[in-house]
Amino acid sequence: MNINLTLFGQTIAFAIFVWFTMKFVWPPITHAMQERQKKIAEGLDAAGRAQRDLGLAQEKASQTLRETKEQSAQIIEQANKSATLIVEEAREQARSEGDRLIAAAKAEIEQEVNRAKDQLRAQVAVLAIKGAEQVLESEVDSAAHSELVNKLASQL
Repeated sequence: MNINLTLFGQTIAFAIFVWFTMKFVWPPITHAMQERQKKIAEGLDAAGRAQRDLGLAQEKASQTLRETKEQSAQIIEQANKSATLIVEEAREQARSEGDRLIAAAKAEIEQEVNRAKDQLRAQVAVLAIKGAEQVLESEVDSAAHSELVNKLASQL
C-alpha cells in the first residue's frame, strides 16, 4: 500500500465528510443553537420585564398602602369628631333634661308648700275657733263668722 494513495484517499474521505457535515449536519445544529439563543434572549427579556413589572407593582402597592393609611386616619379622625359631637350633644341634652327636672321639682315643691300652708291655715283657723270657744265657753258658728275666720287665716 502506498502511503500517498492512502493519504490522498483519507483526504478525499475527510473532504466528503466535511462537505456532508457542512451540508446536512451543521445547518440543523446551528439552527438549533440559534433557536436556543433566541429563547434564552427572550427569557432574559421576559425576566427583565417581569422584574420591572414587579418593581412597579411593589411601588403601586406601597402607594396604595400609603393612601389607605391616610384614608383610615381621616376616617378615624372623623369618627373621633363625630363621637365628640355626640358626647357634647348628649351632655347638652342631659343638662337641659336636668334643668327641666329641677324646674319641675321646684314647681312641685312650691305646690306642696302652698298646699301645706293652706292646710296649716285651715287647721290654725279650726284651732283658733276651738280656742275662742273654750275662752268664751260658748259655741262659735264658723258659717256666721266665716269672714272673720278667713281674715284670720289670711293673716297667718
